[in-house]
Amino acid sequence: YERGHATSTPMKGKPFQVTAPAVSSVGASSGTDRDKHLNVIAEATESQGLDQSLSMFEEDNVFSDPLNSVIDWVEGSPYFHQQDGGEKDDCSDEEYLPPIYIRMGGALKTAPSIDRLPVIGIDETVHDQPAHEDPPDEPSPCDQAPVFPCPQHVLCEDDVIGARASIVYEDCLRQLATFLILPVKKCTGLLIETGGVCDCVSPFEINITSKGTATSVEWICPNGHSVWRWNSQPVMKFGMQAGDFLLSTNILLSGNNYAKVALLFKFMNMGMVNKNTFFSIQDTFCVDTVKDFWEERRSEALSRLQGKDVVVLADGRNDSPGHCAQYCSYTTMENDTKEIIHVATIDKRHTSWNTVVMEKEGFIETVDKLTSEIKLVEICTDAHAQIGALMNPDEGRYKALGIHHSLDMWDGAKNLAKKIAAAAKIRGQSILLIWLKDIVNHFWWCCKTAHTSEQFLALWVGILHHVCDIHTWTMGRCQHGHLEETRGKEWIQRDSKCHQALVDIVLNKRWLKDVHKYLRFRSTADLEVFQNHILMYASKCYAFSPPVYEARVLLAALDYNFHRNRPTMKTAEGKEIFRRLYKKNGRRYSVYALKSEKTYGYISELQARIVKRSITSGVGMPRRRTLRPDDPREFGLVPSIPAPAHQRGLG
Repeated sequence: YERGHATSTPMKGKPFQVTAPAVSSVGASSGTDRDKHLNVIAEATESQGLDQSLSMFEEDNVFSDPLNSVIDWVEGSPYFHQQDGGEKDDCSDEEYLPPIYIRMGGALKTAPSIDRLPVIGIDETVHDQPAHEDPPDEPSPCDQAPVFPCPQHVLCEDDVIGARASIVYEDCLRQLATFLILPVKKCTGLLIETGGVCDCVSPFEINITSKGTATSVEWICPNGHSVWRWNSQPVMKFGMQAGDFLLSTNILLSGNNYAKVALLFKFMNMGMVNKNTFFSIQDTFCVDTVKDFWEERRSEALSRLQGKDVVVLADGRNDSPGHCAQYCSYTTMENDTKEIIHVATIDKRHTSWNTVVMEKEGFIETVDKLTSEIKLVEICTDAHAQIGALMNPDEGRYKALGIHHSLDMWDGAKNLAKKIAAAAKIRGQSILLIWLKDIVNHFWWCCKTAHTSEQFLALWVGILHHVCDIHTWTMGRCQHGHLEETRGKEWIQRDSKCHQALVDIVLNKRWLKDVHKYLRFRSTADLEVFQNHILMYASKCYAFSPPVYEARVLLAALDYNFHRNRPTMKTAEGKEIFRRLYKKNGRRYSVYALKSEKTYGYISELQARIVKRSITSGVGMPRRRTLRPDDPREFGLVPSIPAPAHQRGLG
């Protein structure tokens, strides 16, 4: 515990201090020379401090270890009293979360300074910046003899996957076609009037047309005969252009949206694949291939977990906030490897259009599936009441499985902070706001320290004595050292109304009944990072059909699993490169280690499977889009919300 403050929270790290080298030899120099020397020394000192700070980040990743974290106020938030008059504000809701956040590395004895690290944006942590630039254009030799190109057809996936493509302007293409020497000198078409050969000689008229994303160049003689036609893209079975097919495929695989890409192509004045063609390709060839590919990768991950005691993190995410959500994707992550091992997508129609129970249904589907495949010994979730009932060891659905149910530490800290903030809004109890951060931080420390409920309770009740300036009592004592005089923090009077309100919160039986679920100090933070990553593939601003939404979530899982262990970028000297990342919830900067550029090595295989499915399907594009047998839309449309009782029968 930190000495010198009236608080029971674990010791906070002090700013990293660097001792400047001796400057006694500078004293005899002139003013200008002395300034130069001082500037050099300051730069060397700052560089030395930065190097020492970076070395702390590299040592076993201690800075990012949750065990070295503390609860702290959000930067710029008021550390204040509320007047006993009980003035109302916008935060009067009982669900209001006080401005607290998790400060990583706060429990370290010496916290490194990150002020001199370059700043990185949140988008750069999802969409990697290229690690290299394209080389400058070089002139190519133009004295080679022209080669007559044969019409190209896609006979297998290798004919098109990995082939380079470029944007060609029509004027440049016309210039090339004008100076192109055709392998025929005369037109070989037949005249309608005489039936003889046309025999018209060049120059021929050049006609350039577009179809979808492809461009066609046709040479026409003065009599209207087509001398030769060239197409910019190879053609697949049933006349599908390869560029249109791959563009439709890659819009889905990259997590993009057709409307936005079509708008981009419109601004570029480029041809775009037809909207109906895009949806037909997506539904017919892409969705099932993505699901099959995910199941293969998932089976490989589960095979590595056979014979082990598996601990998982699980949480649900709705496609839109509130009770208007259509889908809930319930994701499960293995705790040690941080690999996504299961994704369950629940449609509102599966739960009789009841949004509230979608997360519960996702949890049931997940546990039923995983318990039949691996040895599941522990599952960590948020404090969801319905899930807690399912995992009740006495009456729950899964009581016979012996699975330990843990709760997310940050979720517990937030719930405790909400209760204290609500109590502090009552007249005469505003002093609780001053102690809110310290009480929550004490809970954080107790969960890290205690291994049993008895040990936790012995440590936890100490906060009731500490806030009254009592540090030794009959059953124990505070764990901190000697405290100096308080610095503006008011003690709570014992047995006062404010103290009794705190006792009711700290010793709440219902809350203490579940406190053992926090003692393994589990966190679903990594899982929440993945759920934010889903936004790259399935934005909440757009609506998707059930099969497509599920496929997009699976693509996010494939992306996350493939790149989760990327090495960090290093300098030429072998030192890791760090940046500062601004966190909106804490209004502070945190340390972010730059990762190597994503390779997306699995995409080429996924593209090849989609193209192969199209080639080997034996049928062309369906003229009408039909629903799958397992499509939730078979249950019918979502019913409209009925009018209130007092409005029924009017009009």
